Amino acid sequence: MTEFEIHTAQTAPDRSKPLLEQTKAAFGVVPNLHAVMAEAPGLLEGYLVLHRLFLESSFTDEEKTVVWQSINVEHDCHYCVPSHTGIAKRMGVDDAVSDALRNETSLPTPRLEALRRFTLQMVRERGSAGDQQVEAFLAAGFTSRQVLEVVLAISQKVMSNYTNKLTNTPIEPYFEQFAWQRTPSAELVS
Repeated sequence: MTEFEIHTAQTAPDRSKPLLEQTKAAFGVVPNLHAVMAEAPGLLEGYLVLHRLFLESSFTDEEKTVVWQSINVEHDCHYCVPSHTGIAKRMGVDDAVSDALRNETSLPTPRLEALRRFTLQMVRERGSAGDQQVEAFLAAGFTSRQVLEVVLAISQKVMSNYTNKLTNTPIEPYFEQFAWQRTPSAELVS
């Protein structure tokens, strides 16, 4: 397997050094995902911009978690599922929501389930959602802005999920408690 460097501010390409310093200032540490992405400064910068923009979206923290984790689980991302489980805890998201997302079982409310179903439709069908799917999403109380904000989140998660799968990014010790592996018998939400 090809080895990818987990960069530090000292080993990273020059364009990535200030990005890693910003990350450390914001989070207190440089996540391994960012350290790996630093090899390609444009990837790291693009990811950080999309992450910030999705955080500023009109979704609540619980809804952001549903979108992120639906994508992470669908992409079978060994790194992002545990990371976003820990992030959800810090955001105050109910463990029942995180557990349902991780286990691919029904979410606690029809609204959150509609969000997951729409997100999965967009991921699985590569952006194709018919009028019926969009109308069901809007009928659940979401907006046309949020239809497009799902696209923003997918863009961000493709960058991280694909990077993690390609580079086998190691999980940080503080997220190991949330390690995840898809359960073959999961109720695969469709």
